Amino acid sequence: MQIYWTPIQQVVQEARDTYTFKLELPADFTWEEGAHTHFALEGFNQEDKPNRTLIRHMSISTLPHEGAIGITTRVKPECSTFKSILRDMNIGDKVAIFKTHSNVPLKREGKNVYLLSSGVGIATFRPLVLSYLANGEGVPHLHSLNVDSSQNYLFSDVFASIDAFTAEFVDSRPDYYQRVETLAADKGGLFYVIGSWVVLCDR
Repeated sequence: MQIYWTPIQQVVQEARDTYTFKLELPADFTWEEGAHTHFALEGFNQEDKPNRTLIRHMSISTLPHEGAIGITTRVKPECSTFKSILRDMNIGDKVAIFKTHSNVPLKREGKNVYLLSSGVGIATFRPLVLSYLANGEGVPHLHSLNVDSSQNYLFSDVFASIDAFTAEFVDSRPDYYQRVETLAADKGGLFYVIGSWVVLCDR
């Protein structure tokens, strides 16, 4: 297993309590849209067994051409040990990334694609939207639906509706469920879902 230790280049506040940690891009490191990685802090592998309190499974919110590995996450005042350590790190401090893989690449099968997300989960879909905007081949229409009760909607510069891509934000679960039921009328569509199971299953 190859572990990349790479420094934090920049920290961007996307919204209240939400930050993107931009990591330096190693020369031989690449990924495709929809990728996730193991993101770990110093000391995670110093013992016989990995210290799992210092490891998180994170989506990458950027594409390689942007020149940085973006990890977008919420860091609230009351947070886990992992998040509190991350919050106090400085530019130049190194973190580890390993076991990078994509579960949700953009499928170009001639079908409409629907991206359903909750809160910061929309970060997983940012690279898919960028990939689609650069090349819409094989996807007649792309639609994003995000629910976030904070109303601090993320990445509004990317998630802006145009003819072939529509972005929709709602601030309550009832509104979300209503819209999902409407979108589900497209029986041939492909649905990508990111977020807690309760987002889909508490009805």
